[in-house]
Amino acid sequence: MANEYPHLIERGLTQESIYRGKMLKVRVDTVALPNGEIAQREIVEHPGAVAMVPLTADGKVVLVRQFRYPINRVTLEIPAGKLEWGEEPEATCARELAEETGLQAATLEKLTEVVVTPGYSNEKIGIFKATGLTKIAALSEADEFIDIVELPLSEAIAMVQRGEIQDAKTVVALLWLSQA
Repeated sequence: MANEYPHLIERGLTQESIYRGKMLKVRVDTVALPNGEIAQREIVEHPGAVAMVPLTADGKVVLVRQFRYPINRVTLEIPAGKLEWGEEPEATCARELAEETGLQAATLEKLTEVVVTPGYSNEKIGIFKATGLTKIAALSEADEFIDIVELPLSEAIAMVQRGEIQDAKTVVALLWLSQA
């Protein structure tokens, strides 16, 4: 697609690493703009993530309610998690589904992939539908406190429409699934 719009392309000149944490890296790139001017771009590097919509045999979606410190509130979301650097998305789906819900899926179907905040991050989230669910021993992490919520898809969609579910990956996944 970039070849179709060469008048919009910025060319990277240099990169300076600013921060390297367990979850992300931050760098500042110097770029040449299409008009020849020079600018800086602050980039958050992220290994990517997955999110899944677990669907029960009776058509309910399994969501997780949890406190999100950066926004200082409790959210209702589909289960999700960060890829380990180099990890396959399906492996992350299996791990996160087990940790957050105590479920295992017989089938994972990729629905779509979204870029989260392309203005400053390279993070992508692969969104999957998880079916053929079976209960397994919960593997929750010591720093995660989660309530599991099962709702009919129609009720989850109504919550999106009322603004009660605002998490972007959850909104995209539920609306995507409702159109399938």
